[in-house]
Amino acid sequence: MYYAIVEIAGQQFKVEKDQTIFVHRLSNEEGSTVEFDKVLLLDNEGQVTVGAPTVEGAKVSAKVLSHMKGDKVLVFKKKRRKGYKKLNGHRQYLSQIQIEEIKA
Repeated sequence: MYYAIVEIAGQQFKVEKDQTIFVHRLSNEEGSTVEFDKVLLLDNEGQVTVGAPTVEGAKVSAKVLSHMKGDKVLVFKKKRRKGYKKLNGHRQYLSQIQIEEIKA
């Protein structure tokens, strides 16, 4: 099993080849290829390489499949016996990407 831990849009993900993940919205167009060079860890059949802070020369390339909005998250605030109720909704902008290659 060959995997990497990579930082994408401020979040860390454990990725493998041909894996599909949802990340915060990327500025790239649908169908384009993106390269991420902030690879924090590589694992090649048990041979682990840890970066300090990143692994030199390692890159992860991915293809942007689509842009979408996530599920609605409702935030409800209430103070009992005070008549205070507040309902707020949020939908996160997401991009769906597919990992194409992990280069060491």
